[in-house]
Amino acid sequence: MANQSSPKTELQTPLREAERIDDLQIGGYRIIQNRHKFCFGIDAVLLSDFARVRRGENVLDIGTGTGVIPILLAAKTEGRHFTGLEIQEESVEMAGRSVALNGLGEKIDILKGDIRNAKELFPNESFDVIVSNPPYMAAGHGLKNESPEMAIAKHEILCRFTDIAGESARMLKESGRLYLIHRPFRLAEVMVALCAVHLEPKKLRFVQPYADREPNMVLIEAIKGAKPRVTVEKPLIIYQGKNVYTQEIIDIYGGNL
Repeated sequence: MANQSSPKTELQTPLREAERIDDLQIGGYRIIQNRHKFCFGIDAVLLSDFARVRRGENVLDIGTGTGVIPILLAAKTEGRHFTGLEIQEESVEMAGRSVALNGLGEKIDILKGDIRNAKELFPNESFDVIVSNPPYMAAGHGLKNESPEMAIAKHEILCRFTDIAGESARMLKESGRLYLIHRPFRLAEVMVALCAVHLEPKKLRFVQPYADREPNMVLIEAIKGAKPRVTVEKPLIIYQGKNVYTQEIIDIYGGNL
């Protein structure tokens, strides 16, 4: 895995209200986030580590939000180009500023668009790899008094998982790879949706907060047109004790926890 350096770039436009710049602790890269709206969490970091991107491959991140996954993948891999697709205008604009801040304008594109209308943006078999940290919750499940931005990020309000699966199958090249992180309680539904569009689940890794707790996330690799056979990897444990990360998590964060 490459650990590339990034030139420090001065922010051309001032930060907006409630925005901050966070250090991604890899290659000198930074990201702009709004503390009152959706900020990336450990799931995005775990997904960027789980995804395998080879030299020269083209990658799409569906629902890119802050743009953190394309930026992390640009730092960690030798992929040729990364595209982040996002439906919310404010997130698109902010992610674009983060790309510019890191001097990655030739490496990463952030596009505004609806995955349900992705045919207007991307032809068939456009990508070698697709990644997505999708909304975990069904549209009406557990919806509370959240901001519209937060609700869209967490709940299937503007797209369903079947939309992501179907368009991923269309946009991936044959034998292309889809990487996801989702909730275990929806795993059966996710697997059925993937298989229905010939994205064969090949690798699962459950994520547990502690070794003696049940998983609260699952990482999934699916391959377009592959034969059925799935490998379940050893679980990824977040904490070895209260507020003490396991060595694997520390390594995933580049030793900066």
